[in-house]
Amino acid sequence: MWLTRLRQYLDDNNVRYVVISHSPAFTAQGIAALAHIPGRELAKTVIVKLDGNLALSVLPASLHVNLSALKRGTGAKIVELASEDDFRDRFPDCETGAMPPFGNLYGMDVFADESLTRDKEIAFNACSHRELIRLSWNDYQTLVNPRVISFCRGKAAETA
Repeated sequence: MWLTRLRQYLDDNNVRYVVISHSPAFTAQGIAALAHIPGRELAKTVIVKLDGNLALSVLPASLHVNLSALKRGTGAKIVELASEDDFRDRFPDCETGAMPPFGNLYGMDVFADESLTRDKEIAFNACSHRELIRLSWNDYQTLVNPRVISFCRGKAAETA
């Protein structure tokens, strides 16, 4: 049920992908461990507000958003993490916290950290806390056209 919109989009664009089912998990690192995927290859979606507008930041599960770097990279004056209340209604076909990194399906800009470009494939939440999709980075980049910038740090999100 959760995959319908995303899967339809991938199928309509003739993209090869794999659906990976796993036990319920709610953190990116936990999902990576359950699915036996390196944290650098699991792309997590963090919703941010750039000058009051919602946007998706997409980064490896093993890293965190550096809001100062995101601010520099986007040119926004104010950058902050969005609360669940800010975005819950924007993803009606997804469980909260399991949004895929396809902002184009939800009318939102997407910023991907440059470190994701180093691997041939990425995996990401597929609207559910029980399923991932794995596809090539090139297909993802072609479909979403994210703005690729460097905005990660190793351990903790930094405030802008």
